[in-house]
Amino acid sequence: MFSDSEENYLKAIFHLQRFASDGVSTNAIAEQMHTKASSVTDMLKKLSDKKLVNYVKYQGVTLTNEGKKTAAKIIRKHRLWEVFLVEKLDFSWDEVHEIAEQLEHIESDVLIEKLDKHLDFPKFDPHGDPIPSKDGTFPERDKVLLSEIKVGESGVCVGVKDTSSSFLKFLDKNGVALGKKIKVLEHEEFDDSMRIQIGKESMTISHMIASNLYLKTN
Repeated sequence: MFSDSEENYLKAIFHLQRFASDGVSTNAIAEQMHTKASSVTDMLKKLSDKKLVNYVKYQGVTLTNEGKKTAAKIIRKHRLWEVFLVEKLDFSWDEVHEIAEQLEHIESDVLIEKLDKHLDFPKFDPHGDPIPSKDGTFPERDKVLLSEIKVGESGVCVGVKDTSSSFLKFLDKNGVALGKKIKVLEHEEFDDSMRIQIGKESMTISHMIASNLYLKTN
């Protein structure tokens, strides 16, 4: 059994570790958790005592195998709850993150396995992020950022890099959603903006937007 705070730290380190081959810095964790570096240090000592992280002061932090397993379990619960909230309770994809943050701390393994079965074993959440299996394996999907697609090429939207409420609301407002086919019509060299086609509609988007949409091109 772990506290909600301990689980939140494990999940944060798991996500940060993808971009830090030499380990995650205390400052990076503090920024992610919106807290002071001294508070992070105290928590890392606790997690280290529980054999969940490899922590040496002034060096990068990494998750142990047990830490990775625990973090994947938390992420699994979070993303399954997001699917449930969208598919069964009609929440929009910009509303579910904060609610799932609360639900992910429910300890019952039986509940989560029944939830998984009830949802017909989904592989991806409403934002296109992979849902770990019971054994902690993440399903893979070939995807590329829209910003890397060439003029004349197209693909199906399969995920978002930015899951903030403001970005998701922008996508909803402009008819961009998972499963939508997007074709690149023009690329503006000056500012890297793009003109794209979604269905019968076309629109111009910034490089920032294109850099936060994932497409499957084959």
